[in-house]
Amino acid sequence: MAKISRRTLLQSAAFAGIGGRFAVAAAARNVSIGVTDWNLKLGANPDALPLAARIGFEGVQISFGRRIVDNKMPVDDPAIVSRYLSLSAEHKIPINGTCVDKLHDNGLKSDQLAIQWVLDSIRLTSALKSRVLLLPFFGKWAIQNQAEGNAVGDALREIAPEAERAGVILAIEDTISAENNVRIMDRAKSTNVSVYYDTGNSTQAGFDVVKEIRWLGKDRICQFHLKDNPHYLGDGNISFPRVMEAIRDIGFTGAADLETDTQAGSTVEADMRKNLAYIRQAMG
Repeated sequence: MAKISRRTLLQSAAFAGIGGRFAVAAAARNVSIGVTDWNLKLGANPDALPLAARIGFEGVQISFGRRIVDNKMPVDDPAIVSRYLSLSAEHKIPINGTCVDKLHDNGLKSDQLAIQWVLDSIRLTSALKSRVLLLPFFGKWAIQNQAEGNAVGDALREIAPEAERAGVILAIEDTISAENNVRIMDRAKSTNVSVYYDTGNSTQAGFDVVKEIRWLGKDRICQFHLKDNPHYLGDGNISFPRVMEAIRDIGFTGAADLETDTQAGSTVEADMRKNLAYIRQAMG
């Protein structure tokens, strides 16, 4: 066996260290940091895109609005869809996801109107060249027990074939455990049903977010909300360096959107810049 000099060993170790740092940096770059339009205070408003781009975000999650006119959600208008696409191209910022916020009024666990809103939202999501459609379950429409979880799973199984045809992921966001979310996914019987993981909601519900992220893994999480409201990121109880480490370690690639509130006496732009700078630092 040929002898390896001490110098060669030191050089190899140095290159390994550099390679490791590049690997970490590459993994971090696989997670783009976006923002929700409602936390920009521009829900269902195309002007959210240029604002997000100016702040420095890499994507925007847009909401479809709740004020129904002629049986349509506010964004369900070809002219509005066209404006979104035009602004996205002009400012070089993608629509990384959508939200059928009408489910705050008509919940999917027991209201047939919710099926219509989700089907319409699948069509709109595809038209906006996006892929992840958030389905919220909060307030009176929160999933409270196994029977309600089963009802949601059954509704998703009915809707999923349309999502599959459109190439859209139905992303469930709620206040239940990772295990109970997987039960819903299993009942839906579609790979196009996934978890939209929210660090703030899960922490407030008493779950260990780092443990849940690692347990769910990259194949069962389609996107993240990063928040610890009412605090600035890093000032509350959630360790975002550990969260971002877990996201990186599971091999997740995709978007993590800030859903952070604006503090009293401050501005949306100032607080978004502060939280964005923090989370990029926490990514390493």
